[in-house]
Amino acid sequence: MSSVADTQLEAAHKVAAPNPLRAKLLRGELAYALSIKIISSIEIVGYAAAAGYDCVLVDLEHSSFGLDTTCQLSCAALSAGLTPIVRVPANSSEWISRALDGGAQAIIVPHVNSAVEAANVVRYAKFAPLGERSATGTMPMLRYAPVPAEYANMVCNDLTIVICMIETVRALEDVDSIAAVPGVDVLLIGCGDLTTDMGIPGEYSDPRVEAAFDKVAAAAARVSTDSRLLSVGFGGLHNRLDLVEKFARKHANARFVMAGADNTFVFQAVLDGAKAAQGVADRLCV
Repeated sequence: MSSVADTQLEAAHKVAAPNPLRAKLLRGELAYALSIKIISSIEIVGYAAAAGYDCVLVDLEHSSFGLDTTCQLSCAALSAGLTPIVRVPANSSEWISRALDGGAQAIIVPHVNSAVEAANVVRYAKFAPLGERSATGTMPMLRYAPVPAEYANMVCNDLTIVICMIETVRALEDVDSIAAVPGVDVLLIGCGDLTTDMGIPGEYSDPRVEAAFDKVAAAAARVSTDSRLLSVGFGGLHNRLDLVEKFARKHANARFVMAGADNTFVFQAVLDGAKAAQGVADRLCV
């Protein structure tokens, strides 16, 4: 690459929004995300930042949100210095590429059961030569700067995190081939669906869950090199952070966790408030 090209590429990196998730994974630190399912107001992103989260995860698989809301939340996250992650409802270009065009820095695709499906995720999420994502301009990830496409595509490819969910027995059996797909950055174990598929729904302390993490972490370690890091993530264990800590201590590459969601936090606060008020009411009747 010429000195002019080096300068242009460096300039493109400088205008790009930081990606705390990527930075923490590269440093081997645990990154944690707040899932957003019911609150469409961008203030929720400010709360997440104030609380110390690294990322917000806009969940299109388990919410009624559309892309307009998703992109507003993603852009708010970029402005707040958080990584905007979008879990799309389907492994398709119209979801993946449009979510990225709208500001997402990381994409989660559920129910990835084979290397072919994983390769499709990469193809839709990455620009050529790594994929087939359609070129566009003035992207939120680059803070709307008019970066030439050659350099914009390179920087976006570098900063975009591709996360494939392992949440079936079939995917677990094929995890080595899924892990081997270039461009996949994180294998996120969806413990809710995985335990359901195993016939032990919600039994996260079952030895088969730990065995699943062992297998996925080993697969990720085998393909990680100086030029590629494949990490492991925790999904569905936000109420079992004891297991997150146990597995993360066991596996140095398990460094991303879905650490709570707006609906569960709101519901718990409502329950606590009602319980406190009911206590007052009961005491007044004595």
